[in-house]
Parts: sequence; C-alpha cells; structure tokens
Amino acid sequence: MQAYLLGIDIGTGSTKAVAVDLEGRSVGSSQHYYPVHSPQPGYSEQDPEIIFKAFVNCITDVVKAISNSPIAISLSSAMHSVIPVNKNGVALAPMITWADSRSEDIADRIKNSEQGADIYKTSGTPIHAMTPLCKIIWIKENQPELFAATYKFISIKEFIWHKLFNAFEVDYAIASATGLFDIIKLDWNPIACNLAGIIRDQLSAPVNTTYKRTTVDTLIAELLTIESNTQFIIGASDGCCANLGSYVTEPDVASLTIGTSGAVRITSKQPVYDYQSMIFNYLLNENTFICGGAINNGGIVMDWLLKTFSGKSSLAQTDYELLFEDMANIPAGSEGLIFLPYLYGERAPIWDTKSCGIFFNIKPQHTQTHFLRAGLEGICFALHNVIESVEKSSSAIERIHISGGFINSAIWVQILADITQKQLIAIQQEDASALGAIFLADKALALNKLGDRPNSNHDISALPNKNNKQVYANNFQVFKKLYTDLKETIHWMHENIE
Repeated sequence: MQAYLLGIDIGTGSTKAVAVDLEGRSVGSSQHYYPVHSPQPGYSEQDPEIIFKAFVNCITDVVKAISNSPIAISLSSAMHSVIPVNKNGVALAPMITWADSRSEDIADRIKNSEQGADIYKTSGTPIHAMTPLCKIIWIKENQPELFAATYKFISIKEFIWHKLFNAFEVDYAIASATGLFDIIKLDWNPIACNLAGIIRDQLSAPVNTTYKRTTVDTLIAELLTIESNTQFIIGASDGCCANLGSYVTEPDVASLTIGTSGAVRITSKQPVYDYQSMIFNYLLNENTFICGGAINNGGIVMDWLLKTFSGKSSLAQTDYELLFEDMANIPAGSEGLIFLPYLYGERAPIWDTKSCGIFFNIKPQHTQTHFLRAGLEGICFALHNVIESVEKSSSAIERIHISGGFINSAIWVQILADITQKQLIAIQQEDASALGAIFLADKALALNKLGDRPNSNHDISALPNKNNKQVYANNFQVFKKLYTDLKETIHWMHENIE
C-alpha cells in the first residue's frame, strides 16, 4: 500500500488535490473547476454545494488512482468568503467571494472612522470590501431578514469542515483574514463583532492550523471513499500555505506570485503594521505571521494589453512568444513611457477601487511594442510598490521566490529582477498551497518527514542588471507620483464618466 498525505486547496475557480508520499514525491493529483456568478455589477457569488462536490471528487479521484486511503487530509482555502448558514450548516444564500465589492462604501466608512486604525491593528486585516467584516455589515444593512435568520457566518472551509464533522470550527489563518479576529489574543474581537452587529457565538470556534480530527461520519467516509479513521488537519489559508509550499520561512526572503492578480508575502514572528498601505498580517500559527500585500492587476492586465494591441480576441502560444520577444528589444524604461496598471481598481498599497489604467509621457518614438513593455514594467512597479511598503515596516528582503505563469517569460522575470533589484528564484508554483497544507499535516502528525528542503535546491532564475537600476528607479518615482497627483481627477472620472 502507498503511504501518502493529501493536500486540498479550495480555491475561487477550482479545488485541487495533491498527494505526496513520505519522501516528498508527488504521487497523484486531481482538479475540479466551478463557476463564479456576478448577478449585479460588483457582485461575486458561488454555490458552496458545488464547491463541496468538487472537494469530494478531488479526493475520490486520488484515492481511486492510488487504490488506498491517505494517512491524512489537510486543507488550504481561499480567504475572505462569507456564507450565512442555519444551525445545521445549510447555506441560506450564495457564498460571497473575496472579489465581491458591494461593501466598498462600508469599508470607506470604517477606514475613515475613529476606530478604523484600531480595528486594522487588532485584526491585521486591511479594511476593504473583501473582508467578511464589511460583507456582514452589508448584509445587516441591505438584507435584514437574511441577517436575522443567520445562525452563523462562515467561510467555505468552515462549510466543508461542518459537513465532515458537524462542528463549527475555523483555523487561525482564515479567522485572521476576516477583520473580526484579534491576532494577538487569538479570539474574536468584541469591538469588531459589535460593529458588525453580531456576537462571537455567530462565528466558529477558532483553532490552530495544526488542529486535527480523526473520526468522520461513516456516510461521509463512504462518500469520500476513505477509511473512517483517516485524520483531517484543518490547515490554513491559501496565502499562508503558499508561503510554506514555496519555502519562504526566513525573514529576508519573500514570495511573489503573479497569476491573474499578484501578491508579495513574507514570514514574520510579529505583525508588520502600516495603516496607509494596509499590509496584511495573517496567522500561519500562533507564533507566525504571513505579512504582505496583494494587487488586483497581474496577468489579467497583460492579457488585456496583448489582445488589445494585437487586435486579436484570442492568442495562441506562438503569438505570446513573438510579442514577448519583441518587447525584449525595447530598452529598459520603455524610453520614458510609464503605465499605471490599475484597470480593475487596486488593493495594496493604494487600496482604491476607483483607480484606473493610465499611460503617461507618450512620445512620437513610442511604438506598439513600447506600450506592451511599459505594461510589463507597470505591473512590476505595482509589485515593487508593495515590496517597498513591506520593507519600510519590517526589514530588507534579499531574495524573492517567484511563482505563477509569468515565470515562463524570461523577459518578464528579468524586468521584475531589474526593477526590484532582488535575486529571483523560481519555485514550482501550481501546488504551493496544497503542498503547504501537506507540510502542516506533517507537523500535526509529528511525522517530521517533509518541509525542511534547503533553498539551494532551486536554481536562480534572474539576477538584477545593475545597468538598468537607475532608469527604473527614476521611472518608479514618477509611477508613484502619478497616482498621487491624479487621484482626485481619477475619482471624478469614476463618479461622472460612464
């Protein structure tokens, strides 16, 4: 029989299962996708039952392929979701995802209030429409009957955990991303709960990320095709697990991911606070914080630029390769052309849902390829802005572990190295969150088989080109000043021009 651990990453677009044996080798995987619904502008909803079905299918796929039950199953999950449920854990409304922005006015109200800074410092969570704190207040103010009928407000991981064990429990990592949790006292914050109009009993019991349960209901075990004594580890959030899975555990190392969006994260023994840029502080465990910031505008912006400037509704792999090759022939700094990539609003460090994309300093010498390269540079400037905010409030970052689809583009990786002036190391990224969940299982079960692989096993992907340092430093200063100078006009346009 094959002894293995199973990590499950419950994401926004899909759930993925990864099986790893006790030597750290991948021995199986499965992935199931599901839709996101937007019934109104700014809304982002999902059916939690469909996600649970994907969770079940991922497990049964792997168990069938390997032909025996895993030693343990450990969970990773996307953050910031809210599901109103009754006392039996049945959803009373669709799940509201992290991307839902209907409560942006509520977030602005809290941010500008006297208690805003205290709530941020206590929770470690940016005050933003993504947080359950703001979502619950929106439900209270706009759907009072639903609010009154709700027994508990829970996340998608809690929804699945309740189906497994008939218990309302939440790990510290997911709790610390709600805006309702005290990350120092490790309990629900009564001030934030009062602001949301709820009591702590309307939230799940918080537990550590290595918390485990063993005996699942017989019917659930049969549904999952596992042994009834298979151990389950509650695990952490996808961001926290991704840092583990990317081997980012030292203070001078950061992880940086660019997919549709992007994120920068460090691992710290204490929270890193900055109310202006709202660095997040999510708990990996009771003694470890994952700190950093996320941006909305990553690969989704580059995809828009490539399609728009090429005039094609879809691009083949060869199209991407040719366009990126052309960009490599444009000098660093795009001859002064600068791009603000805020097409989809922005999170860290400006936290402005009204922001927009801007090209600045357009000159006659600028070609289509200049605009595309400036687009790449703009995305990297946005991430560098997050890195700079984190470093100002913590310590210098010497090395960055990079992941996401962009690592397949040599020019994109080199531009990022040149703008950040950091050493970049590519880490196998697709399964980082699931792998991090497996590392938590290894710790919870005291197996001590995984998680200590040296970083030297990974090849350096890019070193910064010192010759490009000054041009990018100059452009970065303009990049930051542009948003500050244009913010008032950007907001006027948002309010007055459709």
